Amino acid sequence: MKALYCREFGPEANLKVEEIDDPAVPQGHALIDVKAAGLNFPDLLCVRGEYQFKPPLPFVPGGEGAGVITELGDGVEGFKIGDRVCFNGLTGAFASKVASPAGTFVKIPDSMSFEEAAGLTVVYATSYHALKQRANLKPGETVLVLGAAGGVGLATVELAKAMGAKVIAAASTDEKLAVAKEHGADEGINYSTEDLKARTKELTGGQGVDVIYDPVGGELAETAFRAIGWEGRHLVIGFASGPIPKLPLNLPLLKGASAVGVFWGAWAMRDPKGHYQNMSELFDFFETGKIKPHVAAQYSLDDFLPAFAELSERRAIGKVVLKP
Repeated sequence: MKALYCREFGPEANLKVEEIDDPAVPQGHALIDVKAAGLNFPDLLCVRGEYQFKPPLPFVPGGEGAGVITELGDGVEGFKIGDRVCFNGLTGAFASKVASPAGTFVKIPDSMSFEEAAGLTVVYATSYHALKQRANLKPGETVLVLGAAGGVGLATVELAKAMGAKVIAAASTDEKLAVAKEHGADEGINYSTEDLKARTKELTGGQGVDVIYDPVGGELAETAFRAIGWEGRHLVIGFASGPIPKLPLNLPLLKGASAVGVFWGAWAMRDPKGHYQNMSELFDFFETGKIKPHVAAQYSLDDFLPAFAELSERRAIGKVVLKP
């Protein structure tokens, strides 16, 4: 089969597309013919050896995708050959086939394309877990979304609206804000040209926001936290800007606020029933038109370098998909 192969940690340019043996299908696994795979920021970190978990070398990167089950190992129940599924894991998706363990794949609606499904699991499941389980978001609350035009950002805009919240999108360009508003954002802040704290306070009548969704980190984190409301929740998703911020602890004290870590992958492994329930609700949102994964760009596996560049240079508006 064809696969993108990582033999040493380093820049994406070190990766190569190779022909390798098909994966074995052990007990409790399904072999999936991959039709599309979603590219996410953690994939870049894995390849560079900068993620919190380092996969053993060599490995095939890629944490999510969608395709068709072509073989079932012993012990896999509730699925059959020919089922359309989406799957997730730390590695393996950037290949024409993947052996995925039971519990990491779910059936997708007939109305959902493979490209949409490939961009659903990581960003929407992360964002929904963040808003539902970690922030306990309530209808009528206000959510500030940093990096609002990226994969997780757009997902959060849609989900927060579906959950009855008011959404303030924050992004680095007016073009990105326009896309966020097309996906349901009520207000927008261009933090390249506007004061994020002052504008957020202005849009909330001086009260501050109830929830901050932060996949960006860096200097924006503290600026955003200074615009949080009483008993607000700052969701720590990731650090796409690079630097990991250091928050002065007097800030949460003064607002009775919380910095809340969000590690969806670890939670999903610890609470598979909760994860499956969340996925079921996400599919309901999709079928009722409340969410629609925005596939910004599609690349063949051979064109992986420009695909990775879309993310590393923070040009992607929505989801980048590889087609093995």
